[in-house]
Amino acid sequence: MNSLVTRAAELLHASKYAVALTGAGISVPSGIPDFRSPGAGLWEKVNPIEVASIFAFRYQPETFFKWMQPLARKILSAQPNAAHYALADLEAQGYLKTIITQNIDGLHQMAGSQHVLEVHGQWREAICIRCYTIFPSEQFAEMYLGTGQVPHCSLCNGVLKPNVILFGEQLPAQVVMKAQQEIKKCDLVLIAGSSLEVAPVADWPHWAHSHGARLIIVNMQPTYLDELASTILRADVAEALPQIASACQNLEQSHE
Repeated sequence: MNSLVTRAAELLHASKYAVALTGAGISVPSGIPDFRSPGAGLWEKVNPIEVASIFAFRYQPETFFKWMQPLARKILSAQPNAAHYALADLEAQGYLKTIITQNIDGLHQMAGSQHVLEVHGQWREAICIRCYTIFPSEQFAEMYLGTGQVPHCSLCNGVLKPNVILFGEQLPAQVVMKAQQEIKKCDLVLIAGSSLEVAPVADWPHWAHSHGARLIIVNMQPTYLDELASTILRADVAEALPQIASACQNLEQSHE
């Protein structure tokens, strides 16, 4: 893998405006399961439309919260892993301008990343589906994790929905606009832990490539963009990304 790490570092070193795109795979080493890995993905056990769509949530929020409870425990107790810290290091070194993530766990920010765009929402807040008041999730998290009860708005008694994007919901417009602006400006996309199967985010690296950006893919499973990538590391993100960050630092020192 050493030659692939070196190649990735050289591409990052040569780039002028690199962004990272991360998916669920980057948080697996932190104990948060992903959704689509063969044999282990969450969607192999349940139908996502039945438990994680906005339509199901509005009619049967109890089903969503029952399914979400063990996953919420893992999200709220998770800590960043070496992959998150490596991306924060690459940002601090000036190699990465932005992290565009499909994850809702906030681990990039916990690791120290400053410029993070959460295109699928985040778990830190909840919104009332009746009056649209937003609450910090910590206000109801302990009770919910302990009892599994559906949380309700203290103002109108409407059901509180975690501020994450469910199936059938639109992505947050302002975040998507900012992410697409970053994709248009970039000359390299570092894709880490994403299967690139969820639109529209999965299309963005292809758009970037179409205007000349290079692609680095770090993922255990193949993706539809493998044939367009400048280099592919079929490796654990928690091993590969720190090696890439270290190689970038070595390149920087050798050019001083």
